Amino acid sequence: MTFDPYAYMLFFHILLFVVWLGVDLGVFTLGQYFRKRELPMETRLTVLRILVICDMLPRSAWALMVPTTLSLLYMGKWWMIGGETVPLWMVWASWAVGGFWLWLVWTAFLHDQTPKAAGLRKVEFYLKVALTGFYLWLGAQSLLTGKPLDPTWLASKALIFGIIFAFAIMIDVAFKPLGPALGELIEQGSTTEREDRVLRIMNNTRVWVVSLYFLLLITGFLGTTKPF
Repeated sequence: MTFDPYAYMLFFHILLFVVWLGVDLGVFTLGQYFRKRELPMETRLTVLRILVICDMLPRSAWALMVPTTLSLLYMGKWWMIGGETVPLWMVWASWAVGGFWLWLVWTAFLHDQTPKAAGLRKVEFYLKVALTGFYLWLGAQSLLTGKPLDPTWLASKALIFGIIFAFAIMIDVAFKPLGPALGELIEQGSTTEREDRVLRIMNNTRVWVVSLYFLLLITGFLGTTKPF
């Protein structure tokens, strides 16, 4: 049996895709249950706690997507400039970034509702913005010039991945007001006005969530079929 590192890395990349999209659909479903006003508040809060825990898996998969994409570009020689593939130091740097991102995500989760968590999430936000810019540049530059990614399907996938990053950031931005609204709902009780406020925030977030799912499916299609 021949060991093919590229095949194993590709499998891991696909696994991350499945976890990201599959578990996030579960998170979306739990959110639908939380929206049901007729349920007891205790039940809804239990659903919310499960939702937050489950959401850590897609967030972790997202962080690891960065080093796996760079590793696949290196192993498959998809990134070519002047006959040279992506530098090995950049691959190792991407794993360092992915590991740092994972640390930020999980440390903030374990220290939730503390100044430390708020600070770490701010660092994570700027990291995600930088990575969004990188993938948007990589995709757009490759589509316009054919370098550093030559296949059109791969350049398109990189560009869409950058847009996915942007949409994921917007999910967090749209979801941020839910904390104060939810706190008021829990502490002061359910009223039509408070429930409507929570529902409005969740509906605004859903627009970005559904759009992100659609783009993830497109990247999966491009990576699998390589249509152009």
